Amino acid sequence: MYVVKRDGRQEAVHFDKITARLKRLSYGLSQEHCDPVLVAQKVCAGVYKGVTTSQLGELAAETAAAMTASHPDYASLAARIAISNLHKTTMKSFSETIKVMYMHYDERSGLLAPLIADDVYEIIMKNTTRLDSEIIYDRDFDYDYFGFKTLERSYLLKVVGKVVERPQHMLMRVSIGIHKDDIESAIKTYHMMSQRWFTHASPTLFNAGTPRPQLSSCFLICMKDDSIEGIYDTLSECATISKCAGGIGLSIHNIRATGSYIRGTNGTSNGIVPMLRVFNDTARYVDQGGGKRKGAFAIYLEPWHADIFEFLDLRKNHGKEENRARDLFYALWIPDLFMERVQNNENWSLFCPNEAPGLADCWGDEFQNLYKKYEREGKAKKVVSAQALWFDILKAQIETGTPYMLYKAQQLNKDIFETIYYHALKASAEIAAKEGPYETYSGSPVSKGILQPDMWNVVPSDRWNWSDLREMISKVGVRNSLLIAPMPTASTSQILGNNECFEPYTSNIYSRRVLSGEFVVVNKHLLHDLTEMGIWSPVLKNKIVYEDGSVQKISEIPDDLKAIYRTVWEIKQKTIVDMAIDRGCYIDQSQSLNIHMDQPNFGKLTSLHFHAWSKGLKTGMYYLRTRAAADAIKFTVDTTLLKDKQHNAEEEDVQSKMAEVVCSLNNRDECLACGS
Repeated sequence: MYVVKRDGRQEAVHFDKITARLKRLSYGLSQEHCDPVLVAQKVCAGVYKGVTTSQLGELAAETAAAMTASHPDYASLAARIAISNLHKTTMKSFSETIKVMYMHYDERSGLLAPLIADDVYEIIMKNTTRLDSEIIYDRDFDYDYFGFKTLERSYLLKVVGKVVERPQHMLMRVSIGIHKDDIESAIKTYHMMSQRWFTHASPTLFNAGTPRPQLSSCFLICMKDDSIEGIYDTLSECATISKCAGGIGLSIHNIRATGSYIRGTNGTSNGIVPMLRVFNDTARYVDQGGGKRKGAFAIYLEPWHADIFEFLDLRKNHGKEENRARDLFYALWIPDLFMERVQNNENWSLFCPNEAPGLADCWGDEFQNLYKKYEREGKAKKVVSAQALWFDILKAQIETGTPYMLYKAQQLNKDIFETIYYHALKASAEIAAKEGPYETYSGSPVSKGILQPDMWNVVPSDRWNWSDLREMISKVGVRNSLLIAPMPTASTSQILGNNECFEPYTSNIYSRRVLSGEFVVVNKHLLHDLTEMGIWSPVLKNKIVYEDGSVQKISEIPDDLKAIYRTVWEIKQKTIVDMAIDRGCYIDQSQSLNIHMDQPNFGKLTSLHFHAWSKGLKTGMYYLRTRAAADAIKFTVDTTLLKDKQHNAEEEDVQSKMAEVVCSLNNRDECLACGS
């Protein structure tokens, strides 16, 4: 039996070579729990005549990764094998790699298609010796297997479909792309990223240093105009942003409602639904970065818009297809007035922005005065019960997890975000001292000495010197209008092997899919603790699997670990919201707060939303995550006996759910205590 080497030569299979290589890559790993010989045996069992050494390396990496549930060191071994394979097929020199990417051309047309920007290429060529010497390739081996595979799949640049960058090359490319000829700052940034102190967002990693250096994750735009020209100009802008890996938040408050008069054609408007189907198709067609990840358009509407009920149905799984746009994400901007009317069980008026202009452009007292003025003038297209609309919002959230809702360790949590906000302000002031404050700084709250904690009536701790910082800002201003926005970090957290954002783990056990199949992975921190205690075993693993990733009912696991490793499903969601409230006074944008409920109902959601709103939280909910209850399948039920009762049951169900809403509004604290 032979293998095909990377240069095309054939060589007889030497199983001892495979074993020796895996042993070399196992340095520093637990000899007791991570057995490279066992991995080698499994690899050798999969060898076939004519297999390439690259395929053999990939098989070895996936074999080790599949054994991760036995011990986390197998994930480290898998990563080392995969990264070693990449190092064998790529150039060591950063500058030479940049040359190859700069000279890239399209094989079909023969035209040059450089992957590196001209100015970045020139800077690197002027500093080749310095930059090449700064790179430390051993840091590539700090990535875990799944983080590295994420980089390989979407982030490392490719030539003719083949990865040519190493992770360290990518980080240096990004650093030069950001700092250009400020080489010292670029090198400092490189070392901080390569030592995993922080990472930039996905579009920055994708695009920095390239001919299209679009580095921002999100773009917030308004519909340019309520006209064909305005709508399609906005659509073109969204497509261009998505092409360069940007996510989009689009407000459509100014688009006239269904049935409204169109002067130009003497016709009537079809409303927002047909328009959003066009945006839906664009999001599907123009994905982010040319196949790197799906397009992401979030559509924002205020609940006074006359098409609000149709808007809430757009992502639902049932109904006419022409009334659905399921690839968009939906969000509501909720005015205080609406929440107050839900609370007081009052009516709510729906308007067309063409007939009641200005509502989308004001807030606070100005909004309330204008809204009530239009009500008195009889301009509402429809008047509904505020609680009935709230009912439909909750129904959409339970079924689809959206729309998002925005409202215009506890002490450690506060300390962390106070520290982040303080140093972000300080750094912004230091930049402003050199570059000047941002364009519209004058008249902003910060220019008047009002910082985020002041708006919440919170006095910061004495951990940092806030008085000196305030004095500094009063003299030089700040460079950034907004600084803090804890985001989902779905991709970049995976690269660094962390959990998403500030969220608890959803499970202590989960599955990973690779080319060789799907396999089980256990929370590495839990696995480490159980191994240190000497109680980890295949039997214990199977118990965790049986309990769907929970450790609460497993007698072998001590209570202190059970307290630490509670999943998000086992933590009261009021606690999650309260922690978001605690850090909210140091967050000047908002935070991606997901709510997890086993069996959400209207009472639980209402009490949670009103608790968040009453405490000043800006984002009531980003996504609602649910999971099905484990009900036995009722094989013997005769469904024909149920049909006669179905209509009455549906009517009773609506009344029951409305009762849940009313109960939760009247007894909010009790509902939160028992239901979340």
